Amino acid sequence: MRIGAVVIIIWLIIGVLAAGQRGYFANDADNCAEVSTTAVTIVAGPLNYVGLNPKVNCEAPQPSE
Repeated sequence: MRIGAVVIIIWLIIGVLAAGQRGYFANDADNCAEVSTTAVTIVAGPLNYVGLNPKVNCEAPQPSE
């Protein structure tokens, strides 16, 4: 159990490093796509360094006039 927890923590730390290198923490997230892309990059962890570049597109519903 402890080894699994350590592996998950290291995995997420590598994901945070990848997100930082891509500049995702440099500015405030303006929309759900930026927040989602940052989160997916962190969860992807080391896969970012083997070519995975996750992007998330989302659109919030616009209010009717």
